Amino acid sequence: MQPVKMYTTAVCPYCIRAKQVLASKGVTQIDEIRVDMNPQERMKMMEITGRRTVPQIFIGDTHVGGCDELVALDSRGGLVPLLNGG
Repeated sequence: MQPVKMYTTAVCPYCIRAKQVLASKGVTQIDEIRVDMNPQERMKMMEITGRRTVPQIFIGDTHVGGCDELVALDSRGGLVPLLNGG
């Protein structure tokens, strides 16, 4: 399974939902980077993604986007293959 990295905050309902979606697909480990605890990480996230909002989700080297993009990817049948490295 590809590594999953997610930029989050503590009280973000979209972050919680994204984690639930990933867990339903068998993801047990997420490298969670809390941008509310470390403003430098938020700046880094914005440089990498061009976005200010959380979550920002990476599967392997692929920037999936936020929760809506994750759900859309899953609806199209693309999430499991991406998680499996395909």
